[in-house]
Amino acid sequence: MNDPDSEGDALLKELTVDAADAGLRIDQWLTAQFSPDLSRSRIQALIRDGQVALGDAVMCEPRRKLKAGERVTVTLPAPAPAAPLPEDIPLTVLYEDDELIVIDKPAGLVVHPGAGNPNGTLVNALIRHCGSALSGIGGAWRPGIVHRLDKDTSGVLVVAKTDRAHHALSESFADHGSDGDLERAYDALVWGAPGRMSGTIDAPLGRAGDRTRRAVVPGNRVDARHAVTHFSVQERFGDSSEPVASLIECRLETGRTHQIRVHMAHIRHPVIGDRDYGRAFLTKAARLAAPLAEMVHAFPRQALHARLLAFRHPANGEIMRFEASWPEDMAELVAGFRRWGGEA
Repeated sequence: MNDPDSEGDALLKELTVDAADAGLRIDQWLTAQFSPDLSRSRIQALIRDGQVALGDAVMCEPRRKLKAGERVTVTLPAPAPAAPLPEDIPLTVLYEDDELIVIDKPAGLVVHPGAGNPNGTLVNALIRHCGSALSGIGGAWRPGIVHRLDKDTSGVLVVAKTDRAHHALSESFADHGSDGDLERAYDALVWGAPGRMSGTIDAPLGRAGDRTRRAVVPGNRVDARHAVTHFSVQERFGDSSEPVASLIECRLETGRTHQIRVHMAHIRHPVIGDRDYGRAFLTKAARLAAPLAEMVHAFPRQALHARLLAFRHPANGEIMRFEASWPEDMAELVAGFRRWGGEA
């Protein structure tokens, strides 16, 4: 096998499952096939990033059991030529100790380097701020990263500085806080308003045509991942019989890519400013008074903010709870709906 960490083009490896290996989880089987070149965590990351296919279909579930004779194709992306460099990017630090650091991430800041974003990320800023005091478990490109926020989503994010913290926090996020220690609340300004003041969206998510977009998919699809969002309506704007918009609090039971954005679009109340999942609803701005309509059209991102994050500290066991106020752009947009939220 070629060295997957060598420079050059991506390496494509095709394998066939033997009868003796039927029933094994695909991540376990691939780890054995690529040993010692790739770790199990690296294999799982490749699967979740859409780099593994069964037959002609992309496979995104590491626990999928294999069948004899199945053809597995693995794409090993060529690595970037160098590790991220420290950059002097301002950080709003909510808390920091020897184990972890909690950041109020601004909208527009990508969490870690990747395709199209080789620098100018939160990781570059953290390397400058923390030096070598970041957990190495995530690899050179994701040091300390245990969860992410979308580029244009603002709010609270925790980063691990030690491997102990990384393991503990990763496990908490992986089991979606089933032990009750993890709490995540987001504020979203959405089009319209749900008919109920509170509810739960339980709808599996999968890939939607490319590796970045997501959609609600049938639960039996190979790449379907369980996703649950609890919501409560905080304010409604406009005609009480047919609100033009509402402020929603979303609490995550699971943490899938674009989960809130896709789930809110799924119930026909997409996040305002979401060009990926709510573009068709931008016409609703025509119902607004002119100053607010102009503000909505100019708003450059999805109006989504990770307001609250609570977790158990990996060293002392204390429940840590952090909240971040809305950034100025979202605060102004909500204020605009409060002032001019009626019909034009």
